Amino acid sequence: MRILLALAIVGLLASCSSDSKNIPPTSGVTGDMYLVMDSLQWRGPLGLALDSIFNAEMPGLPRKETIFRMRWIDPRKLNFVLKQRRNLVFVMTLDQKSEGSRIIQKLFTPASIEQIKSSDARFTLSDKDVFAKGQEVMYLFSREETTLLKNIRKNRTQLVDFFNKKEKDRMTVSLFKAGQLKGISEALNKDFQCDIKIPFGYKLAEKKPDFLWFRQINPRDDKDVFIARKPFISQDDFKRENIIRFRDDVCRKYLFEDPAVPDTYLMTETNVPFIPVTTDTVNFNGKFAMQLRGLWRTNTMGMGGPFLGFALVDEATQQFYYIEGFTFSPGKDQREIMRELEVILYTFKTSGELAKKQKGS
Repeated sequence: MRILLALAIVGLLASCSSDSKNIPPTSGVTGDMYLVMDSLQWRGPLGLALDSIFNAEMPGLPRKETIFRMRWIDPRKLNFVLKQRRNLVFVMTLDQKSEGSRIIQKLFTPASIEQIKSSDARFTLSDKDVFAKGQEVMYLFSREETTLLKNIRKNRTQLVDFFNKKEKDRMTVSLFKAGQLKGISEALNKDFQCDIKIPFGYKLAEKKPDFLWFRQINPRDDKDVFIARKPFISQDDFKRENIIRFRDDVCRKYLFEDPAVPDTYLMTETNVPFIPVTTDTVNFNGKFAMQLRGLWRTNTMGMGGPFLGFALVDEATQQFYYIEGFTFSPGKDQREIMRELEVILYTFKTSGELAKKQKGS
């Protein structure tokens, strides 16, 4: 199984995947990543750079969790079981002559090695289902370590985004494999002029003319998704302080620590300096949106956790929507819960998008 870099069209990877009928399913859990590289390079600047990228702290969580759970593998110990992991990254530079580096170099054809020698333009390729079904494999390579290090640092965001997208794609399939909450799309289309996919297992907890709340309560965690709306007034609605104000108004009105005690409401936590509420402009399924990430708590300080929200406008109806996923899971890892909630939020569609879909069908 060897890699042949594209000769005519940069970016194409010749088929090096195994016959999908003859390979086992991938193993491991969401967020796992295995880095295969020479031991000397792993302990040096190249390894430190990759560790800082893939083991970076995930923002907006109450305690430290890394974006991925990355483990280093010595190429000499890459066995059949480890080859089946869901995310593999192979790292190789031609100036490293150790045994571990030579093992990885054998994955490349002589022609592709010559291409690496002649050009620094290409430093990464990816392939799927190489050793297992459902697997993603990335190859990072260069003539010299210093060149690869420069390219990795320059493209760190794209490297993380690649595996983030793959994990979300997998999660989308698994989340909706058992189906969706019935009747929600019809009600949303009729009463809210929007739609969202809610996985089976969630329940509708509250429905008001300007607010919908979906909830899944498990022994280990409480997962929540809500949709709030109001008439769009101006671009000032997208300002950080105005989004937080709207969020707090909605939470105080509809979300309580104890429904029997209305004075125990949820609010945005803005007093933790090392975990600030962050806002970023994002492309939300082709639409402009403001992403809000941070912590929530009850006004009694009895509960709290992370949240992720998006503010956007339906231009057809001139409605301002704020959609959010939040969780209460004290003492538990929350990275994958928030990844799941993000997947659900990205299924949200406005009336304009629904109209386009109906016209195209």
